[in-house]
Amino acid sequence: MQEHSWFSEWFNSPYYHLLYSHRDEEEAKQFINRLIDHLRPKQESRMLDVGCGRGRHSRQLATLGFDVTGIDVAPENIEFANQYASTHLNFQVHDMRKTFCAHCMDYVFNFFTSFGYFDNAHEHERALHTMAIALKKGGTLVLDYVNYDFAIQQLIEKEERIIEQIRFDITRWHDSKYLYKKIVVHDESKSTTLSYTEKVAKFTQEELSAMIQHQDLQINQVVGNYQLEAFDKIQSPRLIFIAQRLH
Repeated sequence: MQEHSWFSEWFNSPYYHLLYSHRDEEEAKQFINRLIDHLRPKQESRMLDVGCGRGRHSRQLATLGFDVTGIDVAPENIEFANQYASTHLNFQVHDMRKTFCAHCMDYVFNFFTSFGYFDNAHEHERALHTMAIALKKGGTLVLDYVNYDFAIQQLIEKEERIIEQIRFDITRWHDSKYLYKKIVVHDESKSTTLSYTEKVAKFTQEELSAMIQHQDLQINQVVGNYQLEAFDKIQSPRLIFIAQRLH
């Protein structure tokens, strides 16, 4: 397993959080509230947020009274998230390719394309296995992925952003297997130029369905946005699976 994968370095960078600081806490809150209304979990439910980042979804789940654990590969994300830790909310540094626990959770969540970063099918299978094996019998997995057909339609090939006097030059492209985003960071205050490349696998609905079912999960619903409307290959920005562990 690579010690210095692109995601562990980039997600630990302060520039990552600066670039994506526009991500809306209120949108995350509304999505979680809508999702919980839809799933109707028992109040004592234990929940695992896989690839939790700085914990914005985990925190909202905890405010609703659930017992929540967030895991993420980036130590600085977990250090930030831990300021919100409480009796019912904890965070741990953990690589999703390694088993976290077995049959310990009622719900497992993987939000905002926190999956699909790896170089081969085996690593993706290991990550999905971590999610599936964590579920108790009857437990629910929610996997929130990008719909790459929609993403390609909306793709902006070149973009420049200046945030707090730091320039980000962004280039996007794709090949047969992955969506790519190269971010070149120009920080004149530190005379620094850094380059990172995000890479996310182009999984179709059929491919992800097969991978989920291979983990002994039954897919109950597929929705295409954070309003939980039905998935449409052309018009839906998201590809969200709701699946259940039967055994």
